[in-house]
Amino acid sequence: MTTRHENEPLSKLAANPTFRFIDGVKVRFVESDPRPSDALLLSPWPESVLAYEPTWSRLAETTHLVAIDLPGFGRSERKDTLMSPRAMGDFVIRVADAFQLDHPHIIGPDVGTQTALFAAAAAPARFLSLVVGSGGTAVPLQLGDPLREWVFAPDLEPYRRLGGRPVVERAMQTLERYAVSDTAREDYLASYEGDRFAESMRYAQSFPSDLAVLRDALPQIETPVQIIAGRRDRVVPPVNAEYLHERLPHSELHLIDSTHFVWEDAADEYAALVSAWWAGGYKNCGTGKITSQ
Repeated sequence: MTTRHENEPLSKLAANPTFRFIDGVKVRFVESDPRPSDALLLSPWPESVLAYEPTWSRLAETTHLVAIDLPGFGRSERKDTLMSPRAMGDFVIRVADAFQLDHPHIIGPDVGTQTALFAAAAAPARFLSLVVGSGGTAVPLQLGDPLREWVFAPDLEPYRRLGGRPVVERAMQTLERYAVSDTAREDYLASYEGDRFAESMRYAQSFPSDLAVLRDALPQIETPVQIIAGRRDRVVPPVNAEYLHERLPHSELHLIDSTHFVWEDAADEYAALVSAWWAGGYKNCGTGKITSQ
């Protein structure tokens, strides 16, 4: 029988997630070793910081990583006033301040997409670059089910009764190539059990109003943005990535062979794109647009 050392990581993140209070909200995070540059990683939905298991070691080679479960997602505490993209974007700026990240990159897949873009719009010089994608952004909304169903659900009570575990289990079944670790799977399930998934839906239900505000802000975002999305994503169709690319002044678009969970199902390609971006690609993008299909 193998005995785990007390300080041995429970997951492939090379460190165990822990908690700290930011603006009175209990936020779960995981942090890598110090490096010359910083990056703030935002958890996707319905997952958690453990979604970065397949890319963590490669990204941490050159960059100090701080990954957080956004409030109301993963294991972080929910605060109702933060459950919208615009409010969450403001909160992410305070997270960067709390961790003393001077000029970090952001990775924000899925629900992190709108949050990261709002953060960059609100604090133009705060972030070095963004990596986003697989998040609904287009106006009018261009979403597939079940996300569209969640956005327009007239009542959260059926989802409270159902509980979050069946929803997470169905989401995990859509992964094509990546085998989620037992630790991550259990973490995802526990993160949305009970009514936590139903309450997290409030964020998506703010899309109709908040994305209209974001639409008007996109042309003014000067931060370089790398957009990575799955070409075969039916939940958040690629039109959302193309919509961003058309409107952002400095963006790079990559549509790769994957469905929704591109950061896991295409982890090697995802990490390679991010690493090249951080190594200097974002500087080239600062002069215009780059498209890679």
